[in-house]
Amino acid sequence: MPSKKKSKKIFVLDTSVLLYDSDAIKNFEKHDIAIPITVLEELDSFKKGNSVTNLHAREFIRYLDKISDANMIQKWIPLNGKTHGNIRVISDEGSKQDASKVFGTVKNDHRILNAALKLREEETTKKVILVSKDINLRLKSRALQLDAEDYETTRIKDIDHLYKGKTDLKFEDSTPINKLYKEGKIMHEDLEKSPPVSNHYYVLKNHSSSALGHYNPKSKAVELVKPMNAYGVNPRNAEQTFAMHALMDPEIQLATITGSAGTGKTLLALACALEQRSHYRQIYLARPIVPLSNRDIGYLPGDVKSKIDPYMQPLWDNLSIIKNQFKESSKQFKKIDELVQTEKLSIVPLAYIRGRSLNNVIFIIDEAQNLTPHEIKTIITRAGENTKIIFTGDIFQIDTPYLDAQSNGLSYLVDRMNNNDVYAHINLEKGERSVLANLASKFL
Repeated sequence: MPSKKKSKKIFVLDTSVLLYDSDAIKNFEKHDIAIPITVLEELDSFKKGNSVTNLHAREFIRYLDKISDANMIQKWIPLNGKTHGNIRVISDEGSKQDASKVFGTVKNDHRILNAALKLREEETTKKVILVSKDINLRLKSRALQLDAEDYETTRIKDIDHLYKGKTDLKFEDSTPINKLYKEGKIMHEDLEKSPPVSNHYYVLKNHSSSALGHYNPKSKAVELVKPMNAYGVNPRNAEQTFAMHALMDPEIQLATITGSAGTGKTLLALACALEQRSHYRQIYLARPIVPLSNRDIGYLPGDVKSKIDPYMQPLWDNLSIIKNQFKESSKQFKKIDELVQTEKLSIVPLAYIRGRSLNNVIFIIDEAQNLTPHEIKTIITRAGENTKIIFTGDIFQIDTPYLDAQSNGLSYLVDRMNNNDVYAHINLEKGERSVLANLASKFL
């Protein structure tokens, strides 16, 4: 993103930036924005569909139409008075240095590079910088001695210190632990000097004893957390106990559970949702559809349900694990089948959520690290009365182009939302799937 130097800059935006954030042009302060004509052509091909990229393509095209006039290709158009710079669509790709010849092929990326190079030749008093989420395009740009940057407005600067949701505290004597067990709560200042964080979790340890605590923003005290059972599922470690507490607490309307494969994120979320089924009208389950080989689900045979089922299979698998804890003749086993048949428990595509108001539902979004910050916001803003939203995912396992651990929506949510009274987060660290799965996560 633009630095605070006084020199005026022109940022040339690639298609990937506008598909990631349709409001990107509002985030460059007083510097100018250039949009290559090739970018508009690519956006035009993305405008049909229900994915977030389709939505962003449409929103940006509408915005450009609103502010533009007949001379937008010939001159700079003011964006927003004194607070922003100017914008212009550039069509001249006749630069002295031809990217298509340098890299041996004629493709849209090279046309965008040529437009930026031509602009640099014309605007000699300003620094021209290409902004792209595409690493390869940035590498090519630098190979042509053209400055290139990633779009970092929603990027987490220090991912290593992303909020984990819990703190381990060690004590020389067992007084705080004994008090927590005896009274059920303890004042935060009796544990640590740093300011309390809403819905933060604590592991209190002594040489011979330990206890689990949760800072309740209403009582302003750290309260004892005890393991609980949710539809036959019991926590296997402290982090899972914290996760189940957050998922079962009616005061917590938004929860995020992160962790690597096998830590139990999805299983815990499903079990806790089933345990609370009587408190909500419906249980919605969803996960982002990341098409294989960049092919849209439209090429798959069958109706919508048939198309999305392969992507949703992990959710069905976790549901089967919970169901198979019980005998087929048991009420618990039959209840899950009944919930599915009556659509009280429903697996839905995320695209169908946009524009709806979610009232009296518990909504689990799995693999949320494959969502953009805009998608996360879109989902949360759908929440109505008596709705709880749960996001689960591994922020280091990204399957979507142009997203990484620092720019995906789940990381962004954890970074921005912590220390709110209705929000809780916990990072699961210990794998519980199997010894083999733990070895793979650790060494491979």
